[in-house]
Amino acid sequence: MRRTRGKHGKDLKDTSLATCSSQREPRESGLFHNFKMEVLDQWLWRHEYWLPPGITWQDMHSGECFHRPRPRDLLLALPLALGFICLRHFFERLVALPLGKWLGVRDKVRILPAPVPILEAFYTSRSHQPSQTEVLSLAKQSDLSYRKVEIWFHRRRNMDRPSNTKKFCEACWRFAFYLVAFLAGLVSLIRSSWFWDLSECWNGYPQQEIEPAHYWYYMLELGFYWSLLFCVSVDVKRKDFKEQVIHHIAAIVLLGFSYCSNYVRVGTLVMLVHDSSDVPLESAKMLHYAGWRKTCDSLFVFFAVVFLVTRLIVFPSKVIHTTMVLSMEVFKPFFGYYFFNSLLLVLQGLHIFWAWFILRMVYKFLYLGKVEQDERSDVDSEPGEEDEGEAEHPQWEKRKGAVNSRLNVLANNCVISKLTSQRCSTNSRVPKGR
Repeated sequence: MRRTRGKHGKDLKDTSLATCSSQREPRESGLFHNFKMEVLDQWLWRHEYWLPPGITWQDMHSGECFHRPRPRDLLLALPLALGFICLRHFFERLVALPLGKWLGVRDKVRILPAPVPILEAFYTSRSHQPSQTEVLSLAKQSDLSYRKVEIWFHRRRNMDRPSNTKKFCEACWRFAFYLVAFLAGLVSLIRSSWFWDLSECWNGYPQQEIEPAHYWYYMLELGFYWSLLFCVSVDVKRKDFKEQVIHHIAAIVLLGFSYCSNYVRVGTLVMLVHDSSDVPLESAKMLHYAGWRKTCDSLFVFFAVVFLVTRLIVFPSKVIHTTMVLSMEVFKPFFGYYFFNSLLLVLQGLHIFWAWFILRMVYKFLYLGKVEQDERSDVDSEPGEEDEGEAEHPQWEKRKGAVNSRLNVLANNCVISKLTSQRCSTNSRVPKGR
């Protein structure tokens, strides 16, 4: 009986501990949740950071039942980004690939390098472009000549370079999104008062209502830029890779902060200005990969004009002037004012950077008569390399033969000229001798 009592007593004690622990867990989780919310309220969601002086979060959600921005609304952008990635996967295979074949996009034939384990290990672990000393050591280790090692690395790099089909599909996806986003944004904003009068951006700020069309315009743009940032490692790596990453991060932070601070009216104008020049850019890329040179050149000229007008004239003179000057008529500067305008200035710096490349292309177009390559963002990571690895040696042999033939012709001409000069001199001396 004592054992059974002890046993039952132990069971009763264990159950009591279990009940106590079960009662403590929700309390502890509740305390942790409250602590986390207090930390966020004190350090991140303080109204002094996000709202003008004298305005609190309670003021933002008080009054009539209008939809006003809340920070938790930004969480919708993450599932939208995943949805864009899935939609892009099906779009490229069902729409972009057939369209590319119909337009005549072709990939150059690339020769596979011979399987050499020593060279493959060096390529994957150390460097894609070895130096001269490294090529010499690799040639000794693999029992190959110096030239064959160079050709092997050239072919191996060409295998990693993206094909025209991949670049066309990427440009086609961006063209489709920017076209739909620009048309949808234009339709939703053309009826708005601040589209025609920029001072209306601050009428009643920050307690302004957000229309459903502008809300979804914001969320879709934010989700799309998140998807671009997620796919930046698998997309085509271009010459301005770092600037593109900075642009995506700045766009995400700008959209998120402007939404929380209810800079939605200005934010819609920023998105519309950027989408207007991205549409002709991506269409020019598509036709460039398809080989439509004349149409591509015409679209490039149109893109250059739109980009320079919207990004270097309209954006700083209208949008930045509105946020930096006209907004001061409504509220005093605060942290959000400086942070938002600094992000806009970062974008303007990127615009100037890309405008330099575009002006270089315009210069080449005017003096050479054609656009050779996209200086702005369509240059691969290894420019100047041919797709055919072994084409260098035959081309050099052809050039060498052509040079030798020209030298021979030149030498013959020189010999003939000497012979004729000698004949003329002998003929001139004959009468004197007579």
